[in-house]
Amino acid sequence: MDDITPIYHNPFGVAFQWKRNSIKDTSKIQIVFRDTGLLLTEKELVQFQKNIECTMNSNALCKDCQQHETCRSLLLDTPAPQITLAMNLKELNAVHDLVEGTLFQLNLDSYLNRMCGGNEN
Repeated sequence: MDDITPIYHNPFGVAFQWKRNSIKDTSKIQIVFRDTGLLLTEKELVQFQKNIECTMNSNALCKDCQQHETCRSLLLDTPAPQITLAMNLKELNAVHDLVEGTLFQLNLDSYLNRMCGGNEN
């Protein structure tokens, strides 16, 4: 935990920033859930949020499906156009909370830094 700055977590995953690492970009946000890790800029995270909302609104669940809660029939586009994640409804809601909470915390931290005269850089 000494190498990361936690941003937000829920039972499904965690979001953090690397403190220092020559391999990782410390300005990017690492989102880890299920067996997936995404290293995203804040702009990419906002795009991912939009992709999640689009998938949530798509009503892509099979009609009359008895297993719609656990069936991974929802395809979620990531900010990398060549990568799409198959998710069930419960996972989609959990990743939505993870991304929303992360963006909220980043915006709150930025606001507090501006109001308290802190330097973001």
